[in-house]
Amino acid sequence: MNCPGGSSPIHMIELTQLNGKRFLLNVPLIEKVESLPDTTITLVNGKKMFVRESLEVVLSLCNQFYRSVGMTGSVIPREGS
Repeated sequence: MNCPGGSSPIHMIELTQLNGKRFLLNVPLIEKVESLPDTTITLVNGKKMFVRESLEVVLSLCNQFYRSVGMTGSVIPREGS
């Protein structure tokens, strides 16, 4: 994802608050994501964000972000497996 009008990457994900307002969230600040039943994102500073996206969608967006910056591991099969 690129910044509007520029070529610098944005290292955030776009989500929707319950009131419909869109916002960008810095993924490394996420401590946990829960479905209570609204999707609740707790940040490392304790602040809670409530979003329309499901837990599975938030997980997918976070995984895409970490893949885009090369921060995901990969499974290496064992020899003889």
